[in-house]
Amino acid sequence: MTTDPAHLLVVDDDERIRGLLQKFLVRNGFLVTIARDAAQARRLLAGLDFDMIVLDVMMPDEDGISLTRDIRRHSHVPILLLTARGETTNRIEGLEAGADDYLVKPFEPKELLLRINAILRRVPQARPEAPKMLQLGSVRYDIDRGELWRGPNPVRLTATEAALMRVLALQPGAAVAREKLVGDLGRGEDGSAQERAVDVQITRLRRKIEDDPKQPRYLQTVRGEGYMLAPD
Repeated sequence: MTTDPAHLLVVDDDERIRGLLQKFLVRNGFLVTIARDAAQARRLLAGLDFDMIVLDVMMPDEDGISLTRDIRRHSHVPILLLTARGETTNRIEGLEAGADDYLVKPFEPKELLLRINAILRRVPQARPEAPKMLQLGSVRYDIDRGELWRGPNPVRLTATEAALMRVLALQPGAAVAREKLVGDLGRGEDGSAQERAVDVQITRLRRKIEDDPKQPRYLQTVRGEGYMLAPD
């Protein structure tokens, strides 16, 4: 059984780099569309579906981080940022904007390929529509209403817990990176504090979902990747 190649959108203001990336990725089995700036990328995104975006940060008019934030308001398409700036604060800014990964220029083409394939493995290319209701043992979660129920009784969620549940429920069975959860929560602390805050909220959610929070069945930790909601 054959599958269609993943369709990538490459956005970079440098014509030479755009061309080189397109040729390299096509040779490695991808379908590739290119854009020279954020404005052209928006026009393409309005009319086409992409499996992933490879996006340069340093562009005139509007930079890649600003475009990433805007895309995240309406889409979960994976985004890999490319930049010449490798400082920790810049990496955190990109991840907080909603990027899935971050690659510093100059880079080896093979590393780019490995990162793209790693991200695509985590995100099914033909993701079925998420169900309206998730069953988690004796607990059920209504995605549209953002409500958690145990039998006939509602389970109260804090605003942060509700936000976490919604992000995880939109990708059932798929690991969501801690950095992605940090970005969606929009907290103002430093990066390490943000991740610790997510861990604390996950622990609290488990107390409301799991029969045995110390051995979670439904809200799982995926080592090296993040957290995953695993409904029945």
